[in-house]
Amino acid sequence: MIVARPEVTGSKVAYSVAEVIALTGLGRDSVYASMRSGKLIAHKLGKRTLITADDLRNFLASLPRFGEAE
Repeated sequence: MIVARPEVTGSKVAYSVAEVIALTGLGRDSVYASMRSGKLIAHKLGKRTLITADDLRNFLASLPRFGEAE
């Protein structure tokens, strides 16, 4: 049986915490603090923590723009 792999416009569907850190340049503590506060949605699969591409995009879009009050 052949199973088609899901594609999101050529990018990954989900990222590990290490990949999110590498992609965004955010620090590990900032990523975990954002997950704890509920600002960055993460999913657990066993010991793996995954962040979907959509959740990462939504998180980044929710950050204040430079010069805006928080």
